Order: sequence, then structure tokens, then C-alpha cells
Amino acid sequence: MVTMAQRIEALRTERNLSRPALSAALGFPRTAMEKFETGRQTPTQEQQTKLADYFGVSLAYLRGEIDDPTQTDSWLSGSVPDDVPDPVPVSRPAAKPRPAAVQEDGAVFGALLKSPSFQSLVRSAALEALRSPEGQELLAKAIRKELNRR
Repeated sequence: MVTMAQRIEALRTERNLSRPALSAALGFPRTAMEKFETGRQTPTQEQQTKLADYFGVSLAYLRGEIDDPTQTDSWLSGSVPDDVPDPVPVSRPAAKPRPAAVQEDGAVFGALLKSPSFQSLVRSAALEALRSPEGQELLAKAIRKELNRR
């Protein structure tokens, strides 16, 4: 899977632009592209939109969610193609209750949780959320609450 940092760098080098030149063209701080491309900082939603518009690609492509730069929806949008028929309901007997151990940590779910690629995906999503203004606000509240308890 291509990261947003890798995608930004590839798009920039395809246009033979330096990092400072691209930052200037978009009205970003001079070192913004360096931080984005090295993964030290994630572009805000507004910055992502500016980057995608500048390069003429979709946000999903910029984020590395899809490989087609012209496609506008991604696997995250949950869209279903028009030619897919509606599922036919199947009647099945009522499921028997499962033991608590199986319910809490099923084999498939347990394997997914232990997968390094899934852990990396969750880690990067959590870090991106925490770097957002809303995430920073939540962190500040949590820190204040913890400091007030002491």
C-alpha cells in the first residue's frame, strides 16, 4: 500500500518541482513538503484538498487508498457499483449462543488483531486522528483531567 507521503513525493517529482517550490505554489510554509514527505507531519484536510486539486488527482488517490488518480470514491466510501444485484435474503436457523471465549476473540478477528499490517494501519489512523485539531483538543482535555486528579 502506498502512503500519502510516498504519493506526494511521487507527484512532486513527476512535475520536477522542489519541495520549497511546491510549498510556495500552494501557500504552505517552506518546510511543509519535507515534513509531509518524510511522514513527520500529516497534511490537514484542507492541505490534502489543495494538494489533490493542484495535481489533478482525487483525495483517495493522494491518500494511497486507490491506484487510479481519476477515480473519486474509495473502498472506505462503501459505494456499490450500479450493476451489482441486491442480495437475496436467505433464511437460516437461529444461531446458537457461542461461548464467551469465542465471542470475545474469534479466530479470524484474533488473527486480524495480530497482523502487523493491520496494527500499522490502526496505528497510522490513530496518529493521524490525534494530530488533527480535534485530536489535539481531546489530548489536552485528557491531560488536564489527569493533572487535576493528582
